Amino acid sequence: MAGPEADSRHTVLGKAMAVLLSFTVERTTLSFTDLQQSTNLPKATLHRHLVDLQAAGLLDRVSDRYRLSMLVFELGMRASVERNLIEVSTPFLEDLYERTHETVHLGVRDGHEVVYVSKMGGHKQAAAPSRLGGRMPLHATAIGKALLAHAPDELRAEVLSAPLPRLASRTITSPTVLNDQLEECHRTGTTFEFEESAVGIVCVGAPVLDGDDRVIAAISVTGPVTRFRPAQHGAAVKSAAHGIGATFGRRATRHV
Repeated sequence: MAGPEADSRHTVLGKAMAVLLSFTVERTTLSFTDLQQSTNLPKATLHRHLVDLQAAGLLDRVSDRYRLSMLVFELGMRASVERNLIEVSTPFLEDLYERTHETVHLGVRDGHEVVYVSKMGGHKQAAAPSRLGGRMPLHATAIGKALLAHAPDELRAEVLSAPLPRLASRTITSPTVLNDQLEECHRTGTTFEFEESAVGIVCVGAPVLDGDDRVIAAISVTGPVTRFRPAQHGAAVKSAAHGIGATFGRRATRHV
C-alpha cells in the first residue's frame, strides 16, 4: 500500500477503519484471526481496537466472531443523499419489477465501481453476482456503463486507459468497444450487458439524471439469458430512470 492510504494505517482512526473495512457483503462475520490477516495489525493492537469498537457500539461480538453492529446500519441510513434516493426510487423500482418480474437494481458510482444501494426480485430471480451494498467494476455491468457514460470526462478517461479486468468470458476488455457502448448510451439512453459480469446473465440499464443532465444514479433490470430479452424492456427502464430523476430533483428543490 502506498500514498495517503498507507499513512492512514498508522493513525488510530486509520487502524479502526481497517478493522471495519475488513467486513464485506460476503464476509459479514469474522474471527480474530480473519481480522488480523485482513488488517496486518499486531495482536495486541487489534485486540485494543476491537474492545474500543465494541465499546463505541460499532461492532458486536457473538461467541468468538465479530460483526458490524446495528449502529453502523443506522449511520449509513442517515446518509441523506442515498436515503432520499432510495425513498424516491422505490415506487419506480417496484413498478419496474411488476412489469418485468426480474431483478431490479439501483446503484451509485464510487470511484471506478458501482455500489448497489437497492435490489429487489422475486423467488425466481437470476443468480446475479450483485449484492446489496456490494460493488462491481463499472465496465462489466449495464448499470455501471450507464454511470460511466455520464461520468466526468477525466474519470471516463481513467477507466478507459486502465486495464479492464475480465469477470466472465464475455466481459468487454477493449477500451474502443467500451467507449463505443458509452457513446451509444448517450444516443439511446440505455446500456446493455450480455453475460459480461457472470455467465447466463443479461441486463438493460439507464442513467438517472438531474435537471442539469448530471448523473445521480443508474438502474437496471437483470435476468437469465434463457428467458430475459433486455432490448424489449429498454423503454420501461429509461422511463423509470427519468421518473426517478425528475422526482428526486423536485424533492431537492423543495429542501433548498
